[in-house]
Parts: sequence; structure tokens; C-alpha cells
Amino acid sequence: MVQIKLSIVYHSISGNTQSVARLIEQGAQKVDGVETRMISINEPDFDFMGSSDCVIFGTPTYLGSFSWQMKTFLDKGLKIKLAGKMGAVFATENYLGGGADFGLMNLIGHLLVKGMMVYSAGVAEGNPYTHFGVVCIQDGDKDQQERAKIFGERIAKKAVELFHK
Repeated sequence: MVQIKLSIVYHSISGNTQSVARLIEQGAQKVDGVETRMISINEPDFDFMGSSDCVIFGTPTYLGSFSWQMKTFLDKGLKIKLAGKMGAVFATENYLGGGADFGLMNLIGHLLVKGMMVYSAGVAEGNPYTHFGVVCIQDGDKDQQERAKIFGERIAKKAVELFHK
């Protein structure tokens, strides 16, 4: 029986961010009672997103920030209220350089302004640490891919803890 819904909303051009979204979904699906759906900002499912208790946003990073397409979606294209929902973030980048941290923090700022309760698991769950959210270089090496699955599972567990109906 489904207890909570979890949306994974992403923007992807190369397919890397979509691949990481899929890994996060695989992790979230390990948690009993969680119904997940991957949602591209190019084809949003506002009904599922609106009924979701948790929404995870994923983006590629450009010049130390998240994609302008995701920003436009959040600023103008979002047709649901996020207030009171749990939120989390993840990012992809082309190479190691630190820009993803700024991108994630900027994205977290948007979620907070929209009234979301943001959760990352941080260091609370131990290694692997997910300070602001999970980051993969391109679609991730083996360790990054495993971290993405663990991140999805941790986010889903916290959502069940908070929103179990």
C-alpha cells in the first residue's frame, strides 16, 4: 500500500542528469510504501507532483549555478504549490571543479523561498556524506552512482518518517 509519493523532477540535456535521477529513483524504491515518478521539466506531471509529499530536483550545473531552464521552470512554469513538502536536490557536472556546490545552494534557496522543508541527510546518516545533495560527474563513476542510490533511499526513508499516513 502506497503511503507517500515522491517526485524526482529533473532537467537534462545530455542525459546525465536523467541517468542520475534514475539511480535516485532506484534507491527510493527500496523503501516500502513509496511511489516514485521521474518527471522531466519538459513534460511535467503536475498532478503527481502536486500530490507528492517529497519532490527531489535535479539539474546540470553551468558556470557554478543550476541550469537556466530549471530556474525558468521554478520561476514561471511551476503550476503547483511546494509549501509544506519535503525537498531535496542533486546535480551533475562535466568535471570536478566545485561549481555543483554553488548550484545546489542556489537551488536550495529557491525551494526554501517556496516553503519547502529541505533535507539532504548531510552527515547524519554517516558515510557516504551528502552535504547539500548528491553530485555526479557526468552520469557518475561506480562510487557516485552508488551514492545516488543511497541518497534516494535516505530521502525516501525520511519522507516516510515525516509523512506516513
